[in-house]
Amino acid sequence: MRARPLPPPLTGRSFTYREALRHGTPRNRLYAGDLEIATNGFRRPLHGRLRPADEVRALAALRPKDTFAQFTAARLQSVPLPPQYEALWPVYLSSPPGTAPSRRRNVVGLNLELREDEIRFLDGLRITTAARTWLDLARALSVEDLVIAGDHLVCAHPQGFPKPRLPWTTPAALGEMIARHPRARGIVRARNALKLIRVGADSPRETRLRLALVAAGLPEPELNVMLRGEFGQPVLWPDGAYRKHRISLQYDGGPHAGSLQYRRDIDRAAVTEALGWTEVRLGAPDLRGTPPRAVFRVRQALARAGWRPGLDP
Repeated sequence: MRARPLPPPLTGRSFTYREALRHGTPRNRLYAGDLEIATNGFRRPLHGRLRPADEVRALAALRPKDTFAQFTAARLQSVPLPPQYEALWPVYLSSPPGTAPSRRRNVVGLNLELREDEIRFLDGLRITTAARTWLDLARALSVEDLVIAGDHLVCAHPQGFPKPRLPWTTPAALGEMIARHPRARGIVRARNALKLIRVGADSPRETRLRLALVAAGLPEPELNVMLRGEFGQPVLWPDGAYRKHRISLQYDGGPHAGSLQYRRDIDRAAVTEALGWTEVRLGAPDLRGTPPRAVFRVRQALARAGWRPGLDP
């Protein structure tokens, strides 16, 4: 038998047991098979895809003085995380000083020393700021994964790009957060990662590509480069570029079997060539191996353009 619909104010999000009763929901309805009791006093629908904020929203009512932190704050800010930390549950909540951390099922209670300006509200939820979230991730993430997270948070594209993008934070703000908490767990990893964070990387794979090239001793590609046409108009936006050698790097992360996308790839390569540049198109297989195949392909392109190791940065 199909469960009766929930009251409209409760649909499409998590809610508390008491909230449901206030809206006139029968008690037995709150134990139906289409709802999950993720933690005591909390309900969330099992069917349908919820936004992360709506999935954890009821916890804000159960713990109104707590702050969503670390991996949960990262998820709420769309930070790419390693697979073992991608799940939204358990939820990480930090309690104010002098308050016992949450001991609820599926909740990791923390007692982070958060300053007032390290907390913000996002979609109605109290969470750690982007810079503070990134520093807290240093407790568990590797340097490479911290760089990926940092690249996401500082990514910005200026006007003239197909999709102009504003950053969550800046490299300077990350540096200030490190200076503010010199004894934080993972502080050495955070300092090392900050040196490698750059503005303009759109995806984890683009970041991994850049890090692999630098680790192999190749010049670091420039980000946020626009190739302009005859009249100065932007025509191409490579994922990375070597201006001096007129080489563009294009990372194609998804399947490109479709005829329309295949045609676009050919057209893009033709435009690149017409502008006097060389396109190196890379995909997921090029990032496999140690060192990855991308290193050899980019090295070959640089060598053909006249780059010499140790002589040409």
